[in-house]
Amino acid sequence: MARIKSVAIIGAGASGAITASALAAEKSFDRIRVFERRETAGGTWIYDADPGPPFQLHPGKIPPEVDPPISIPRTLPVATDPVTRERFDRTPIYEDLTTNVPDIAMSYSDLPFAYGPFVPHWVPKQYIEEYFSKHEVDRYLVLNTTVEDVSRRDPDAESGWSLTLRRLNPVTRRDEWWAEDFDALVIANGHYSVPYIPQVPGLQESPHRIMHSKQFRSAGDFTNKKVLIIGNSSSGQDLTTSLLHSAALPIYQSRRSRGRWDGDTPPPGVVWKPIITRYLPSGDIIFSDGSMLSSSDIDTVIYCTGYKPSFPFWNTARNGGHPLYDYAQDRLLGTYLHTFFQRFADLAIVGLPRVLTFRSMEYQAIAVARLWAGRNAVGLPSTEEQARWEANRVELTRQERRKFHDIPWDNGETMEYLRGLFELAGLPRLEGQGRCPPVLDERTRWAIANLKKYPEPEGEEDGICSLSADGNSVMIHCAEDEMTI
Repeated sequence: MARIKSVAIIGAGASGAITASALAAEKSFDRIRVFERRETAGGTWIYDADPGPPFQLHPGKIPPEVDPPISIPRTLPVATDPVTRERFDRTPIYEDLTTNVPDIAMSYSDLPFAYGPFVPHWVPKQYIEEYFSKHEVDRYLVLNTTVEDVSRRDPDAESGWSLTLRRLNPVTRRDEWWAEDFDALVIANGHYSVPYIPQVPGLQESPHRIMHSKQFRSAGDFTNKKVLIIGNSSSGQDLTTSLLHSAALPIYQSRRSRGRWDGDTPPPGVVWKPIITRYLPSGDIIFSDGSMLSSSDIDTVIYCTGYKPSFPFWNTARNGGHPLYDYAQDRLLGTYLHTFFQRFADLAIVGLPRVLTFRSMEYQAIAVARLWAGRNAVGLPSTEEQARWEANRVELTRQERRKFHDIPWDNGETMEYLRGLFELAGLPRLEGQGRCPPVLDERTRWAIANLKKYPEPEGEEDGICSLSADGNSVMIHCAEDEMTI
C-alpha cells in the first residue's frame, strides 16, 4: 500500500474525536477531514429536545430499506433543491439519560470526565466538543455536511476513496454538492440512528399509539398514561424506571428473556409479560403465553428494541460488489478485530463493537493511526488469517447465541480484544510522534467489574458499590465498607 497522506473521517462523535486525535498525533498525514452532518461535534450525545415529527414505522425492515442511498447529481459541483426525506439525523437522547459505564473506564485515558461515576447526557456531549479543542483537531471539522456516497476513486484501482458531500446553504436554502478524494477513510458514524422494530402481526393496524424509544424524551409526557414497554435492555430499563414516577401503574414490560438487571420477580409497579404474538384490530394485545391486555389496559406501546447500523453512503457497486454489512447475520463483512477490512487496507471502522465505548475506541483509533503511519509494532496477519479470525468468531457467537460485535467483560474477552489492538499499535516514537495506547490498570478494571448503574442480582450479596475521585486517589464506597486505591 502506498503512503497514506490524506484521511477522511465520517462522524464527529466519540469515535470521530479520538480518531482525529490519534491521526494528528502521528504528524504523518498532510490532510485530515472530519465530516459531520450535524451543527456541532457530539454524535449521539447531542440532545434534541424536539425528537421531530413521528416517523413512519417499518416493522421488520432493515436500514437499506428504511434509510437507502439518495440520488446523486450527475455532475459536481452543483446546487439542487434540498433533500426532504427522513435521514434519521436526530439523536435518541432522552431528558434524564445517564451513562451506564463508569466514568473512569468510559472517558479517554488523557482527559477524565468532569465527575462520575455515571453522568448525565450533557457531560459526554460537552466532553467530546472539548476533546476536539484540547487536541486542536477542531480545525479538521466540516460541520453540517453529509457524506452521501463513498466510492473507490478509481474502480479498477485498489486504493483511494472519492466522497460525495452535501450541505444545505442556510441563505439560499439550496443543497450544495461537491466531491473530495482521500487516500484512506475511517467510518465513525455510530449506530444509534435508524431504529428497529420487529414485525408483529397486526402491529401497523393497531389503534394504540406505537412508538420507538428514539422519540421518547420525558416521562412527564406520559403522566397517567398506561404504558407497555417492549424490551429490557438499557433503554427498556431506563424508560421503565423513569415512567414509574409519572405513568399509570403498573408499567407493563414485555421481555424475550431475563435481562441482566432482572431478579426473580419484577420491581414494585412493574408487571412482566412475554413477547407479543399479535395485535388485534380491537386494540387487544396477545402474548406468547396466551395472556391478553385489552384495549383499555394500554394507551401507548414503546419499543425499546434498539437500532441497526446504517451505511447509506457505501456504494457497493463501485466498491468491487462488496457490501459492508450483512443484516441477516447482523455484522460487518470481511473485518478483523472489528476495526480493519480484509479487502480494503485503506478503510477502517471505529466504534461499532459493543464494549467499553469511548475507551475501547481509543485502542481502535491508535491502532489504525499507527498502522497507516507505518509505525505499528506488529503487522496485521495475512488476509487468510484475518478471514480465519472472522470465521472462528462467527462460529463462537453462533454457538453462544450472541451478536458478533458484542464483546463481554466477564469472560475476559474484552481484555483479549483490547490487548490485540494494544500490541499491534506499540509505543510512540522516541521523538514524540504518535499516541501511546493506554494501560487498563487495576483501578479501572475494578470499576468496570464492580460499579453498576443498576443492581445486578448475581452480585447482590456483595452490595452495591460507588466511586468518587479526589486528585490521584479514588474512594470506593460499598455496602459495608469503603477503601481508597
